[in-house]
Amino acid sequence: MATMRAIPKFEGFRVIHPLKDEAEQKCSTEGLGHIAMSTTVRISLAVLRGYLILVTLILGYHVLDLAGVFRQIH
Repeated sequence: MATMRAIPKFEGFRVIHPLKDEAEQKCSTEGLGHIAMSTTVRISLAVLRGYLILVTLILGYHVLDLAGVFRQIH
């Protein structure tokens, strides 16, 4: 048989403006040290860095080509 579930009545959200909210204590990063990374993570980050550098170079070439810099060289 199917069971009936009691659904609580939705009261709504309480909205607090950030300027009127109480200040909270911020987390301190002092003394945390380095994060241990596996070899797979290091390789993935290196590939990502290379990809971002390559895409940036391609974008720079495209912008210079649109500006007509390479037409003046030929």
